[in-house]
Amino acid sequence: MIQAKLNVNTPPRDKKETEPQQNNPSLLDQRLQKLSQMKLPEKAYFARYIRWKRRMNHKPLSIVGSFKSIEFFLTFYASLGKSHLKEIAREDLEGFVEHEQDRGTKITSAWTRLKHVFGFLRFLVEENCLSERILIWKIKLRLPDFLPRVINPDDVRKFLSVIEKPRDRALMLILLRTGMRIGELLNTKVTDVDLRDKKIHIYEGEKNCLGRVVYLSDDALFAVRLWLSKRDRRKAFLFYGWQDNPLGYSAARALFVRYLRKAGLRSTSYTLHCLRHTCATELLNAGMCLECLQQLLGHHNIEMTRRYARLTDKTRESEYFRAMAFIEQGGIDANH
Repeated sequence: MIQAKLNVNTPPRDKKETEPQQNNPSLLDQRLQKLSQMKLPEKAYFARYIRWKRRMNHKPLSIVGSFKSIEFFLTFYASLGKSHLKEIAREDLEGFVEHEQDRGTKITSAWTRLKHVFGFLRFLVEENCLSERILIWKIKLRLPDFLPRVINPDDVRKFLSVIEKPRDRALMLILLRTGMRIGELLNTKVTDVDLRDKKIHIYEGEKNCLGRVVYLSDDALFAVRLWLSKRDRRKAFLFYGWQDNPLGYSAARALFVRYLRKAGLRSTSYTLHCLRHTCATELLNAGMCLECLQQLLGHHNIEMTRRYARLTDKTRESEYFRAMAFIEQGGIDANH
């Protein structure tokens, strides 16, 4: 069952942060202006929900993702000849998923869009605009169960050996040793780093809005200290870009790709997120329990963490080679 969680206890930010500047409309205001010109059913409820998400301090990318998903759903809903959400049926949601798949949408993206739609519907239930029966509907999608892609240890050594600039080395080592998501690191401020206790405080997780603490290994700590001694101390973000903005994702990705090429790893399919997967796998190989790793990675569901165990199950590996050695020595009767 898909459950959309509403963060109703999150306090709003300061008024200056939540109100858009009149002379410089925010991305959200641009979306709402676009919505006012659309021919969609229940536009008023739609706009009300998006404004609620802003008041609840949801991340801009989350709001934009919800906007897009609900826009697609209401467009599909209107194509069914329906104009009021009180007429909604389970079949409409199932039809929406099938419609998205027919359009070539990946199943994971279709699931995300359905989750956004359920968040919208849950909001309307809590606002007494829809019946609670919607919340008991169960729509299951079979999602692909991918294994995380990990960087080979030899490739890790080659990759690190070609990074000489203090900023770039600190950035890559933090990702590799802490398992932070790239978005979390790029939003980290200098004041979030505790050199004495070898910690970085993540006050709001990128995906689940849950804060946590990650720890710096000795080599990452050394790299961070070196970068702090050379960076512009007037900048608030640990890794900054233009003016006082954080370094952008595209710039960080470009650095990663550049060092892959320099290390002779251009032909690999490694991505920046592989550094996080590599950290998790190495910690499990070193004996860390799943529950601790779950907290470090900021996973809401331990099943997400359990994927790494499938890569690192030494018991299964040793059992296979023990059994195969027995087979190769002719230990199995031909009449079995």
